[in-house]
Amino acid sequence: MGFKHHLRVQAIGDAAVCLLSGRDVTVLRGPHVTALAPLLDGSRTLPRLLREAAVRMPVSEAGRLVGELARANLIGYQEPSVHDTADAASRAYWDLLGDAAAATASIARTPVELVVVGQGDPAAAIDACRTVGLTVVVSEDATGAGLALVLCDDYIAPELAEIEQRMRAAGRPWLLAKPRGAETWLGPVFTPGDGPCWSCLTHRLRAHRAAEEAVCRAVGAAAPLSVPEASLAAGRALGLQAAVLEAAKWIAGVRHDNQRCVYTLDTCTLRSGHHPVTRRPQCPECGDPSLVARQVERPPRLVSRPKATGTGANHRLMTPRQVLELYGHLADSVTGIVAGITPDPHAPEGINSRLSGHNLALAGHTLAEVRGGLRRLSGGKGVTAEEAEVSALCEAVERFSATRQGDEPVIRASLEELGDTAVHPNACQLFHERQFLDRDRWNAGHSAFHWVCAPFDPRRAVDWTPVHSLTTGRQRLLPTSMLYFSCPPPPGLPRADSNGNAAGSSLEDAVVQGFLELVERDAVALWWYNCTRYPALDLDTFDEPWLAGLRGTYARLGRELWALDLTSDLGIPVVVALSRRTDGPSEEIAFGFGAHFDPRLALRRAVTEMGQLLPHTDGKGGYQVDDPDILAWWTRATVHNQPYLLPDPGETARTPGQFRHFARTDLLEDVGEASSLLARHGMELLVLDQTRPDAGLPVVKVVVPGLRHFWARFAPGRLYEVPVRLGLRERPVRYEDLNPLPLFA
Repeated sequence: MGFKHHLRVQAIGDAAVCLLSGRDVTVLRGPHVTALAPLLDGSRTLPRLLREAAVRMPVSEAGRLVGELARANLIGYQEPSVHDTADAASRAYWDLLGDAAAATASIARTPVELVVVGQGDPAAAIDACRTVGLTVVVSEDATGAGLALVLCDDYIAPELAEIEQRMRAAGRPWLLAKPRGAETWLGPVFTPGDGPCWSCLTHRLRAHRAAEEAVCRAVGAAAPLSVPEASLAAGRALGLQAAVLEAAKWIAGVRHDNQRCVYTLDTCTLRSGHHPVTRRPQCPECGDPSLVARQVERPPRLVSRPKATGTGANHRLMTPRQVLELYGHLADSVTGIVAGITPDPHAPEGINSRLSGHNLALAGHTLAEVRGGLRRLSGGKGVTAEEAEVSALCEAVERFSATRQGDEPVIRASLEELGDTAVHPNACQLFHERQFLDRDRWNAGHSAFHWVCAPFDPRRAVDWTPVHSLTTGRQRLLPTSMLYFSCPPPPGLPRADSNGNAAGSSLEDAVVQGFLELVERDAVALWWYNCTRYPALDLDTFDEPWLAGLRGTYARLGRELWALDLTSDLGIPVVVALSRRTDGPSEEIAFGFGAHFDPRLALRRAVTEMGQLLPHTDGKGGYQVDDPDILAWWTRATVHNQPYLLPDPGETARTPGQFRHFARTDLLEDVGEASSLLARHGMELLVLDQTRPDAGLPVVKVVVPGLRHFWARFAPGRLYEVPVRLGLRERPVRYEDLNPLPLFA
């Protein structure tokens, strides 16, 4: 028995014994332990140790101390000491991690299978393995291998799929590593039947390489395109030695949480990181691939959810801090659903705006669409930085979850075959027949936001996905292409958009947010395309510390800030916040929208959303976007040539007390009110649960046939009728008199 090899034993007289290692110092105190320490030099068996210690203390006390020191990993059994310095260092290393004797014995008897995919040097890898005592075998002789070390150039190389299948069949763990390149990757160790598999990892990796995959599609490449390697021999050696070290540790029996991470080292900056790899419950290789289909096919299970306090601009189940604690791991540059959440670098001081990566709702499927812009980034806003961070995370997860991944349930049939179970897509899209007739000319001159699809053929067999009516309890069907983003979108079919997509801290939370977005956009469409004047909000009567601060920020930016009450016949407060520059050659009019049962929160949402536009202009003609619709608006639109942006001069500004607001304490009550409200207006609330099991954050798509989108959708109905019912127009606007400027938000 003796102290571990990695410890230096230093007695401090009879008072204490200090154990020094490269990591820390442990102090042992007491007359018995100081008397026992000199005997723990590795030269005595346990019986002999106890006999000699009995001269100074009871045997029972010596046994107790030995047990405590062993449990603290400070002593253990040792083999005869060696004089080789390198061997002594390796024994100290294995003792630091656990038990040198057991580790070296395991390494000596357990071979490692080496697999090289790509440009790696097998001979160099074999030599590196031998330096730590590992025995290397080839695949044909790998029956007794305790681990396969797989070296590759790219973690999504197609050859790795066959390796994964072979390892799963053999029940053998395998360690993946990329030792070459400017950034080396290492891990995880895949253990069949326990934890994530390679397919789980690559599903996330591919989502971060959308631009690269667009290039591959453009040239017809089935595999990732190779790029020139940028590395030095020292960096390659560093990556290889790290991989071999981890292989040796696994064989030695060392286990730690980071073995389920991808470890990255940027050899240019020496910045490193651990990126957790999580199992996808719906993974077709290691999980249940029918999980998503079963979830979508059953009605949403809505339950009582009391609202939390301190949830910012929403009535939510959780506070922003709680959401970040539970779902913050979904933001990771390698294995996350989104690469990261960062402050918008162009945001003016006082505006909390966050960016969270590529907007999957606008995934580029041609080279021209790969270029980024204002609307190709997911983002978030809030009164506080924490609110903005949560908002950005939720929007990114919302769009990830709404992207078609192949495991969604579909029914292949025509509209005629399905009958009234199916919803005609134009009951939701609401294109005018004249738009269909003019679609080629229109599409050539407008952005993808306002793309007009071909008229839907009721005899064409297409994919349909179930949605559930919370109003009637029926299951309905909508074309899958309208419910999930796909890249490229299916030709000739209606396309999905983000209208009604929402994430929340509970399913009920998400349904409420999706419903409120539909209400908001419906009211905005009535205002924008009719060019009607609406009353202002009296901001002084709404004033709170957050609003006072933002009004001050806008004033410092040389901007005027006001808000209009766009509340429609549905009665739920809807607000547009507007701002124009008053000290420049152009007004650069910005706006943001918000809807909520509480008018104060509707205003809060609208003002914070407007703040997301400000970072993209500096007021001096320098804009951060190249979208022609946005640039034309910022440089040419004024409150004089767009007078509907100003308050109705014949109306008194609205105060909070003029809105009907019934405070409810439970999210389920809000869902019930939404469903009842729509039923009273002859509409129904349709819900699709898009939550991805591997993400966990609840996501839904809410659809209400009949409510208008704020994009250019001009079919007969509410767009023409509601302004007349509200007394805003004497007669319905004519099609040709609708606002010719499509809303670009």
